Amino acid sequence: MRQYEAEVTPRFTLSMEPDGKSRLVLVNAGTPVPVSTRPISLRLTDPMSADYPNSTPVQDPPPVHIARPTRVFAWLKMGWQDMHAAMGISLLHGLVVVLLSYAVIATTLLRWELVIIAASCFVFVGPFLATGLYAISRTLENQERPSLSDAIKAWRHASRCLFRFGLLLVFIGAWWVGLSMVLFYFFVNVSIADPVDFLRYVLTQQDDLFALWTIAGGLYAAVTFAITVVTMPLLTDRDVNSWVAVQTSIRAVSENPVTMVAWAMVILVLTGISFITGMLGFLFLYPLMGHASWHVYRELVDASELPTYTA
Repeated sequence: MRQYEAEVTPRFTLSMEPDGKSRLVLVNAGTPVPVSTRPISLRLTDPMSADYPNSTPVQDPPPVHIARPTRVFAWLKMGWQDMHAAMGISLLHGLVVVLLSYAVIATTLLRWELVIIAASCFVFVGPFLATGLYAISRTLENQERPSLSDAIKAWRHASRCLFRFGLLLVFIGAWWVGLSMVLFYFFVNVSIADPVDFLRYVLTQQDDLFALWTIAGGLYAAVTFAITVVTMPLLTDRDVNSWVAVQTSIRAVSENPVTMVAWAMVILVLTGISFITGMLGFLFLYPLMGHASWHVYRELVDASELPTYTA
């Protein structure tokens, strides 16, 4: 093969062939010296392919299954079995929630204006802490002995997505509390300077505004439930981004509306019992709800094709 040398400035052009393939062609831009103009094939690599090992592949939401409403009792039973098998670690999670609840109450009683910050911290820490319970249930499901390190490892693996999703929950919670305070400030002709005044208004009011506020609060709670019911367990179990997890949660609720309403009612009743018992009920009921929520996720979501966290 003959070779030629010349003082030229190379110029490349990208052309599209009739067969749909892209070709890179080298064309000389100097004196008319014979050079090779053999077409050079250019393969445009998908940036989400294995050629880019550090990239995050595009993920689709996993399939969801249908569950009967009566399955809520099975989820509670399996949650109790997990809690019984790891009682010490489970109660530790419940104790943290009890202490956090008292901290929120104390902050609200001492400084009424800090209620948004206190409620936001509870909204963030509560779901984030439950990831440890999901990890314990997963360990038990794999027929292994659970330990506190399993919970810590779950927090570390999913910390980035969990943190972003937790911030979303904080924003939603703070937005609702702030909106409620604004509505009461401008539209309620009653002096509300502390939580006692608020409770007195709730028990004695005869205003349609409170009914509307209650309905809006129910809608807010429904939306929050829909985007969280399987999001946190999925983020704990699989290496997916927050958007995929939220989509999966919404699909699981939309495919199982009656069952999810029944499960939401169970959570509402257990939470109400915890409030009635002066927050002490959270010591047992919070880990029970956390372990049971893991089994809700495992039954409703087929995550077998999703990537797992690497060590």
